[in-house]
Amino acid sequence: MPDRSYVLISPCRNEAEFMRRTLDSVIAQSLPPALWVIVDDGSSDETPEILADYTARHDWIRVVKKPDRGHRAVGPGVIEAFYAGYATIEPADYAYSCKLDLDLDLPPRYFEILVERMEAEPRLGTCSGKPYVRRSGALVSERRGDEMSVGMTKFYRRECFEAIGGYVREVMWDAIDCHKARRLGWIARSWDEPDLRFEHLRPMGSSQISIWTGRRRHGFGQYFMGSDPLFYLATCVFRMAEPPYVLGGLAMLQGYLGAWLRGERQLDDPELVAFIRAYQRRALRRGKAAAVAEIESERAALWTAPA
Repeated sequence: MPDRSYVLISPCRNEAEFMRRTLDSVIAQSLPPALWVIVDDGSSDETPEILADYTARHDWIRVVKKPDRGHRAVGPGVIEAFYAGYATIEPADYAYSCKLDLDLDLPPRYFEILVERMEAEPRLGTCSGKPYVRRSGALVSERRGDEMSVGMTKFYRRECFEAIGGYVREVMWDAIDCHKARRLGWIARSWDEPDLRFEHLRPMGSSQISIWTGRRRHGFGQYFMGSDPLFYLATCVFRMAEPPYVLGGLAMLQGYLGAWLRGERQLDDPELVAFIRAYQRRALRRGKAAAVAEIESERAALWTAPA
């Protein structure tokens, strides 16, 4: 029998509004996790009490507490909290790991299906379903590309996670990881199917301050990653078609241009940046699906089957 064990690691801070739905949806999974490490990153709301309730009833849920830094820290702060949880496990004990946010409502076969996809395709290194948000009572897709696993539920094969060196501690960590994996010959993927669609209770690109701050932060992250300017301009135009209409895309562009004008630091990996830009320019010419398929074919020889 193949090893189907997986560990969830969830950074959280002040998630009392949403977390019960996530907790209940994970408990209801057809293939439950072997362990769930939840890192309480200095919560000041009812989060600790809710976690105490669930850990008392489920011995496979473990809480790691971090001191209060005084504010929610996205990007590097989230990954710092993730690694506070990761440091408490023995990675070799699990075939898969998942960085999971606590503002999601997952369908019951979510992790079972992801494991099945991993078992069917040995090169599949990271994968996810698709996030949907509720607008005017209806669930609407957040329109995330098929070539990435999404940041709020990053499901990883252990060998792939170790091969890419884990997550960088900066905004855009959740795109950089997929580019790293693809460069090494792994496949990154997400699927928009009924049993893999989950509700994102806090919209992607929002912020604890405002959605404008979140969109500008995304622009900074794309600059940090070294994204091609024309490709990112096209991305901003694409995002203008969703709320907040037009202005959201402009805020993303403002974040990118502001970082460029200030001369902010960028990812210190010239070869990876060159790889990312080459893919993005190919995607502009050929479309994302064709560009990814070509790269996966070209890079197949670099992939080594896990021992």
